[in-house]
Amino acid sequence: MIRKTALICGVSGQDGAYLARFLLGKGYRVIGTSRDAANNAFGNLRALEILDRVENISMSHVDFRSVAQAIMTAEPDEVYNLAGQSSVGLSFEQPVETLDSVAVGTINLLEAIRFTGSKARVYQAGSSECFGDTGTEPANEDTPFRPRSPYATAKAAAHWTVANYRDSYGLHACSGILFNHESPLRPERFVTRKIVSGAVRISREGGELHLGDLGVHRDWGWAPEYVDAMWRMLQMDTPKDYVVATGQSHSLRDFCAAVFAELDLEMGNHVISDAGLRRPSDITMSVGDPSRARTELDWSAEHAMESVIRQLIAAELAT
Repeated sequence: MIRKTALICGVSGQDGAYLARFLLGKGYRVIGTSRDAANNAFGNLRALEILDRVENISMSHVDFRSVAQAIMTAEPDEVYNLAGQSSVGLSFEQPVETLDSVAVGTINLLEAIRFTGSKARVYQAGSSECFGDTGTEPANEDTPFRPRSPYATAKAAAHWTVANYRDSYGLHACSGILFNHESPLRPERFVTRKIVSGAVRISREGGELHLGDLGVHRDWGWAPEYVDAMWRMLQMDTPKDYVVATGQSHSLRDFCAAVFAELDLEMGNHVISDAGLRRPSDITMSVGDPSRARTELDWSAEHAMESVIRQLIAAELAT
């Protein structure tokens, strides 16, 4: 069997690190990109104990020449584009950087693959944020996009760019429209990690935790199993876009209460809803319908919110 090569753009992030570990387990040669590979500590790869098994090269995805050079150097069979500014909250403070890193970065990658004649299959990291408020009806692949943040706008642009290159140029390219997926590799600017680390700190030292809107609802899954869905998409003969989600939605208040309860604490005694932490615009309800992924990819989420919380707390207590 010929060994496949995968190029992971954004290998140092949460999804990039778990995907690298997953592909190594399947016998892939894994090459990761970073804006400056020589000076990146690759903490997530180190945490998963795979740093010495991943080849890392420098690539700036907003520089077309840099992207084309990476494609020619790696000669990949599969390309996973997970790079770009990944925080919804930060996108309100850095809208231009977000649009550049996500939308421009995506078209640079697709055009580099077309320009070099690469036959690589391409996975694009889409986002449930593109849907905006889903209401009580779970969003599927045919649900219209109504982005409500610079991040979501950038992801929507990237999604339709992938569709255009697939339809117009025949690239084997698809988007995974992933709903929220968590792990211990999340930085604390993400609210789930902020809640878990804050609750563990309070269980040890006491204190308070300030959060924004506790009424928002999200579909929370487990990141290590979502990368399996990414890989499955690129094994399909016909490229399609897929929603990846648990199909269950819970409020941030319920998530927070469950975290504190796991630590034998009462959330109401420690959590303060701070209006100053609310975003300029936010999504009230978000839930996905993963029926196509379940039927066509034979993929379904095994871990929902309660299981995710227990694993996050266990990891935090071990630090």
